[in-house]
Amino acid sequence: MSQNKDIDDAVVSGQAWEAFCDRLKQAGQQILRAEAPDTPLDRAEGYRYLTRLLRIGLEMHLEFADPDFPGFFAPSHETGKIGADNPDNLYLMGRLNGCNEYIIRGQRGTVPYLSFGTQKGGYETNGKMEQTGFLDARDLELDADGNFEVVLSQTPRPRNWVRLEPESNAVIVRQTFLDRKAERPAQMSIARLGSDAAPQPLSTERLMTGLTRTADFVEGTARLFANWAQSYLPHSNALPPSDQALCQSVGGDPNIVYYHSHWRLAPDEALVIHVPRVPECRFWNLQINNYWMESLDYRYHRICLNQHSARLDTDGGVTMVLAHTDPGHPNWLQTAGHDSGTMCLRWVGADVQVDPLTQIIKLNDLEQTLSTKALAA
Repeated sequence: MSQNKDIDDAVVSGQAWEAFCDRLKQAGQQILRAEAPDTPLDRAEGYRYLTRLLRIGLEMHLEFADPDFPGFFAPSHETGKIGADNPDNLYLMGRLNGCNEYIIRGQRGTVPYLSFGTQKGGYETNGKMEQTGFLDARDLELDADGNFEVVLSQTPRPRNWVRLEPESNAVIVRQTFLDRKAERPAQMSIARLGSDAAPQPLSTERLMTGLTRTADFVEGTARLFANWAQSYLPHSNALPPSDQALCQSVGGDPNIVYYHSHWRLAPDEALVIHVPRVPECRFWNLQINNYWMESLDYRYHRICLNQHSARLDTDGGVTMVLAHTDPGHPNWLQTAGHDSGTMCLRWVGADVQVDPLTQIIKLNDLEQTLSTKALAA
């Protein structure tokens, strides 16, 4: 029972549930935006996208919402995707209260890239997830067996510390693979420090708050990245650097330089993406997404390449080819039945920023064009 009788009555009568469903219906307008594609596939994926956001939102704002009893959940994964989710990543998130202190205990594993970042805000509130603290696993102190402990607090700690602000409300952990089959991810758990109490049963107030925030999350996330996709349309089939400050404001990793754009291909065309020189970096990849900025289904289609899976050119660059059918190129990226979508290139810890060149080429001319390196600068 809540201390607020109106909330109790809204839940008991069903009014709270009806309001939740009405808000979800409203989120569907983001799929019907005038600039968005209206093919059956794009519309179907758009509505499925909303159901995926709903699942993520319920995990975030109801099942794992209590910052006094945090747990890790996956905010993006194979069947739940947000904002050009990285197919080479394993994501974990925990909900926090910046006035508490927390400890993450884990085993490092062998995954090449690991980072911890605390954040404030949210797509359901101000459309931002601004960073409040960050720890790169390069600076992570381990014991002889690869175990670690990381403290999250406002008060600095001498080792393995991530800063919290009073407004901090989440921690996100990124693990990036070069080869998922060969590398072992870090295993970890999170707990609040200084409290051994057990959580209270669900209250009507917590339920209503969770449902309200979930509905806000679904609509806010859908709107945010529909706005992003719309902004890419003027430079379709090019791949310019993104506004890095904007990427960071929605939760981007500070070690990453992002490139985002839109692509569109006729059945007889290929999009060639050429990087003249791959810079020294900790990681890079290129991924193909649908219009809603969900990575295409990487379980069954080759829609992503990184420095492990891509074949480099003899001069140290890399050339990748997006096409509907196999053009016979070693770095073929599949469209998975789509004729348009979005795409993302990221450099992680690069010593310099190297911008890619792109060109639409007829499939019949592809081999000759690539053999003569006649790409337009």
